[in-house]
Amino acid sequence: MTGAFTIAIDGPAAAGKGTISRAVAERLGLPHLDTGLLYRAVGARVIGGQDPVAAARTLDASELNEAALRTGPVAEAASRVAVMAEVRDALTEFQRAFARRPGGAVLDGRDIGTVICPEAEVKLYVTASPECRAERRFLELRARGAEVTEEGVLADVRARDQRDSARAVAPLKPAEDAVRIDTTALGIDEAIEAAMAAIASRWG
Repeated sequence: MTGAFTIAIDGPAAAGKGTISRAVAERLGLPHLDTGLLYRAVGARVIGGQDPVAAARTLDASELNEAALRTGPVAEAASRVAVMAEVRDALTEFQRAFARRPGGAVLDGRDIGTVICPEAEVKLYVTASPECRAERRFLELRARGAEVTEEGVLADVRARDQRDSARAVAPLKPAEDAVRIDTTALGIDEAIEAAMAAIASRWG
């Protein structure tokens, strides 16, 4: 394939979109961008005392260190800066340029199919019940040594869902033409195969 073929994968936290996106990118030999890391990187800078808009405008790809950015405080800061229109504008062009590179790309986030790449050739919306997502996040955080409770994580998941879905700028929602994949009752391999089947119907 010589032209760009953008695969946009959206969904709420802990639904599995990151795992699916990385697997899809690996199978298809495409570059992958976890756009949530952009907001996490800005959030990390804000925690360090920087202005969020200035942080977004000067962000460098070298700062997208997943291990360093996968913490509870950074996730909370990322969710808060993501509601700021100027922050989103500053990060939009970076994402769009990545999406339309020759050969194609896989991007996952919360507004890829609706705002960043509404022209994407494939749009997936990966979701799961709040309880299922909270359990996954709880186990992930505990494995990292975090002192959390299942009730607290569920409350955080619901609060973040509300904030992401209700924000005035680029709210979390599936694109009208997105294929929905509910991973509540799916294993990892099943979810990946569902995504690959949806992509195969458009690839050619």
